[in-house]
Amino acid sequence: MSSPTVISSPGKVLLAGGYLVLDPAYSGVVVSTSSRFYTAIETLPQPARAEGPIQIRVKSPQFVNASWLYLVDLAGPYGVRVEPVVDSTSTKNKFVHLALQRTLTLAAELKSVGTLQNTLSYGLDITIVGDNDFYSQRAQLTARNLSPTLGSLSKLPPFNTTGVHIADVHKTGLGSSAALITSLVSGLLLHLNVIPADSFATEGGTASASEGRKLAHNLAQYVHCLAQGKVGSGFDVSAAVFGSQLYTRFDPAVIEPLMSENLANQVLYPILAPSNSAWDYRVEPFKLPPQTRLMLADVDAGSDTPSLVGKVLKWRQANAVNAKTLWDTIDSLNQGLSKTLLGLSAISEKNPTAYRKAVKYISTIQSVQWLANPNIAVNSDHSDLKEVIEGFIEARNLSEGIRANMRAMGQHADVPIEPPEQTALLDACISVAGVVGGGVPGAGGYDAIWLLVLDPVNCPPEELPSSRVERVWSTYTGLDVSPLLASESIAKGVRVEVLDDVPGLRDIVRGS
Repeated sequence: MSSPTVISSPGKVLLAGGYLVLDPAYSGVVVSTSSRFYTAIETLPQPARAEGPIQIRVKSPQFVNASWLYLVDLAGPYGVRVEPVVDSTSTKNKFVHLALQRTLTLAAELKSVGTLQNTLSYGLDITIVGDNDFYSQRAQLTARNLSPTLGSLSKLPPFNTTGVHIADVHKTGLGSSAALITSLVSGLLLHLNVIPADSFATEGGTASASEGRKLAHNLAQYVHCLAQGKVGSGFDVSAAVFGSQLYTRFDPAVIEPLMSENLANQVLYPILAPSNSAWDYRVEPFKLPPQTRLMLADVDAGSDTPSLVGKVLKWRQANAVNAKTLWDTIDSLNQGLSKTLLGLSAISEKNPTAYRKAVKYISTIQSVQWLANPNIAVNSDHSDLKEVIEGFIEARNLSEGIRANMRAMGQHADVPIEPPEQTALLDACISVAGVVGGGVPGAGGYDAIWLLVLDPVNCPPEELPSSRVERVWSTYTGLDVSPLLASESIAKGVRVEVLDDVPGLRDIVRGS
């Protein structure tokens, strides 16, 4: 059997810009994660039956009864049709179904039905899996008598089975549906030769992105919105396509004409084309400073994001003047945080020795000591470190300012953006030496926290700030805290993978 087309897309964390990112007047700071979704696509070598329509088989082996069969009709009077075959054991998967249907429709427009028929041959065999961090591993750790630590998580097999149906899985908020859709539609576009083979060869934001990557973005945004039944901000899909960024959303009007599930004679490409200027989203490159580490934890309580968002937007509409003042304040802090973190990266390139020394020095002291001693950055022993230390102090102050104002918005709208239990946990974490700042990602609620932690080089593991944070998490009693392995993604956005280079992927694709 030939090597499959394998595409992966990262998850996301919205560090700053929760709620504001819904409005194109504001931007969000989005970090893509090392946890990724993988789609492996193979052309079936022979027909499943002697005659009949093209078949597409899709499986997600991490779940119970997670396999689907679709029949494809390319020559019907109403355009491309992709119909699920439903039996007593199968369940519907709207995200996969719409991704197949819309991508094949777009492919038929760009390649012609005859060419697409030849490319599909007898059909496709598709495997979709996500890294363990997308789903809570508490039950799997408990079954193995392992404590919820980073070390324990690293002992779990890759693409660990969840033991539950998809509808029953506990997600960790890394944007699994956006990463899944992005990897699937990107893989299909590549496998069906709709976009050039090198479309995902270059990384980074839109300035250097290929037309193929931009088309994958527009299609993934459309399919994700259609599957969710609404046009969201799109920051999760954008992170899955382009990587970490300062994101400003697109005008929802661009895809409104395509938001009907009735596909009859709809033409997709004129709207989804990268050349369509109505796609007015903005993506500016972003990265965390060197020798820092993003730490994430899953808090087992959960929140209803749509419910939170609806209440906040209702409050905003009813209190337009006060809401604008608060949102402008939060936006200024968000922009300041992005600028400060990028500035620290620039300092590290300009003076790497001083930067390294500064990180090592302030890794040993609590942030409260940074603030209590205003002369810490100009101490005679550390005068060359002044610019770096002041940068991290500024990042700490800005992140705390964002938290305070987000809490205020939650109080005004009567929603738990940063509930008291989360506040207590975050305060305990931020008091640890070497922790720059933290918060609740995205819309907030009782489901996760993020921390930016210093990660000095040549430091004994037990003395790393991340080890101190883990000790806080392992002994914390106010909430059930379970760490995630994810960090910031080094490889940005969608990328092509080699099956054997991804640990565990060959076994799960081949079913061994």
